[in-house]
Amino acid sequence: MRTSNNFKVLFWLNAAKQKGEHAPIYARILINGKRAEVSLKKQTLVTYWDQIHKRTALDNHSEKELNTFLDRTQHELSLIYEGLCREYELVSPSMVKNRFVGQDPEYRSLMELVRFHNSNMKGTLKPGTLKNYFTTEKYLKRFLMDHYKSGDIYLKQLKYGFILDFEQYLWNSPPLQGNNKLNNNGVMKHLERLKKLMGLAMDLEWLDRHPFARYRLKFHKHRSSYLDEFELDVLANGHLEKQGQCIVRDVFVFACYTGLSYSDVRKLREGNILRGIDGGKWIFTQREKSSQPVRIPLLGPAGEILEHYKDFPGKEEGQLLPVFSNQKVNAYLKEITMALGIQKHLTFHSARHTFATTVTLSNGVPIETVSKMLGHTKITTTQGYARVLEQKISKDMQYLRNTLGGV
Repeated sequence: MRTSNNFKVLFWLNAAKQKGEHAPIYARILINGKRAEVSLKKQTLVTYWDQIHKRTALDNHSEKELNTFLDRTQHELSLIYEGLCREYELVSPSMVKNRFVGQDPEYRSLMELVRFHNSNMKGTLKPGTLKNYFTTEKYLKRFLMDHYKSGDIYLKQLKYGFILDFEQYLWNSPPLQGNNKLNNNGVMKHLERLKKLMGLAMDLEWLDRHPFARYRLKFHKHRSSYLDEFELDVLANGHLEKQGQCIVRDVFVFACYTGLSYSDVRKLREGNILRGIDGGKWIFTQREKSSQPVRIPLLGPAGEILEHYKDFPGKEEGQLLPVFSNQKVNAYLKEITMALGIQKHLTFHSARHTFATTVTLSNGVPIETVSKMLGHTKITTTQGYARVLEQKISKDMQYLRNTLGGV
């Protein structure tokens, strides 16, 4: 252990904050010419401050207690310095100060990290994403109370075992709302958010080792339903009784021919329809989820739907389509598939998969082009949407047979 010859603690009165005859006492921590200062939340009479011994010269009971407090403080700061020297190669005055006042990264807590993240990400994360972090926070608090009988835990206590215990808790925990327990991907999503929080702690130097270093998230690939060519035709042209069903059907079909998500369709305005490079009408917009710009040629069926709803009742200024709430849309889609005999569970997101698979890829549009129109930054994301149909494989191979010859 190194010696503390280069370490000093001096007490001084802060005359700039003097009130009447009293001034507050500060400790100055000196290491190799560098310094940090900390208020001790004590004050004394300026007249009786001994500048040589750095103590009060008054000989009454309260001032004797003050000098004893200063002696203890000097001893405590020395012990902190020696402890830090055992932990680190280089110790700075600010490190000693932070540990003394309880702001040492060693004593940063999980909930402190969560609060820091949520308050600093309000302008960065989408409201829905931030809402998910609040849900993860609720599960963490419940887990800490059940397992540790505490509402918080120091970050330095988070080890690989903590991650495993939290995973098991999520599997077996009663849900925060509803009756269904979390499924595999739901559990993994909460762990993924916790992992990102730990990454933030590493960036802030609140952690020395990442608790997730040896943990692997295990997502199950889920493929949303999509409509094939026949089903899309049935949906687009089938007879429906309710006006609400017809509106939702038309908006859904519009999404099938544009690849836009629910939130992107809902925010579309007349200003998003512009002339493209080929002179035809295009959709110029920005993904709500990723802020990625997208440019999509307006195909015939989508253009016809826009024309049909150019003057719908209750239309807001510039609005293109009447879009109900997401919950109402998905409820209507369930009614529509039952009424038209389509044996698939559809959500609005199924329209993007239909656009990628049936409308574009199966008609020979390259996956790179589809990826651009979907607003994906990585083509691997598009591959999760794309299903190459047997009919397309047959067509491609027939072309190859004609080229190379064969049976």
